[in-house]
Amino acid sequence: MADPDRHDELVATMTGGMAPTPPPFAGSDRLQPDGRPKGDFRDEMRRIPVARNVVTVLGALATPVLVVWAAVTLAHPVAWVAAFPAMALAQNRLFILHHEAAHRVLFPNRRINDAVGITMIGWLTFGTGSHGYRLGHVNHHRDEFGPKEPDFLLYSLYPITRASMRRKITRDASGVSAFRIVRPRFQRLGEVRHRRLTYRFLLGQALIAAAFALAGHPWLYPLLWVLPWMFVYQVLNRLRAIAEHGGMTRSDDRRRTSRHVRQTLPSRLLIVPCNVGYHLAHHVDMTVPMWNLPRLHAALVEDGYVGDLEWPNYRALWKAQRSRPAEAAA
Repeated sequence: MADPDRHDELVATMTGGMAPTPPPFAGSDRLQPDGRPKGDFRDEMRRIPVARNVVTVLGALATPVLVVWAAVTLAHPVAWVAAFPAMALAQNRLFILHHEAAHRVLFPNRRINDAVGITMIGWLTFGTGSHGYRLGHVNHHRDEFGPKEPDFLLYSLYPITRASMRRKITRDASGVSAFRIVRPRFQRLGEVRHRRLTYRFLLGQALIAAAFALAGHPWLYPLLWVLPWMFVYQVLNRLRAIAEHGGMTRSDDRRRTSRHVRQTLPSRLLIVPCNVGYHLAHHVDMTVPMWNLPRLHAALVEDGYVGDLEWPNYRALWKAQRSRPAEAAA
């Protein structure tokens, strides 16, 4: 178990560089003082739209197939170039659905939710199809920046220098970050549980490779599946993650742990699909399904919880996150 005093020191020295001072909020007719919905409004917000989620899952699963089909059918250099980032966007969308299933709000039936969102989509998103991500992510929600925060270092030290941001993005875009993610799969293989998870990871990717082979294009598995995940998806994942929590800090007030950025159609298409961009609302109540988050966010704004803490766009936020003077970092 982590030393509480040591962790408090890390929080004090490595986080909070961009955490706001929220306005007081005493609650409202539909919101508790911590922002969570209450009463009939809570029940309405937590209702899972099953039919819409079925369509969303089917569309997300079909998108990689359509990307490959378009590239092969058009057989044009522009189509091949466009297919590369398009596949990464499709993988990003699949991961967000995996995230939704990790909260068990993709489908109300737990077995269906886990089979579709955790096992099947978890495999597709370069995971093991197990509950490892779900268990770690629950710790993230229970105590952001706490001792069990799985992504503490990812969110820490912001704002950073332009050079530091450039190094991080370069690692993502050059495949270094992907290598660091995959490398642990092939370590500690003497441990039975870890070896079993590695086998599950390899089986998942073998099934995807087999699907490419059965379609008559085995060479497209590395070209249009592995490489987009290695070189483009990692950049998307970092940009989204630091927008959600970079520079924030540990607090009982979710407005100091998570932030909201005004949503636009381009941002929803490229960075934050399936309403994951409504991240403050998501952390206020992690049991609210993705399609209800805009309504919860609207209530948080209308009732005075958000105040003036909303960022106008992602570009302004990322610029602020790389605004630390180089001499201050020396």
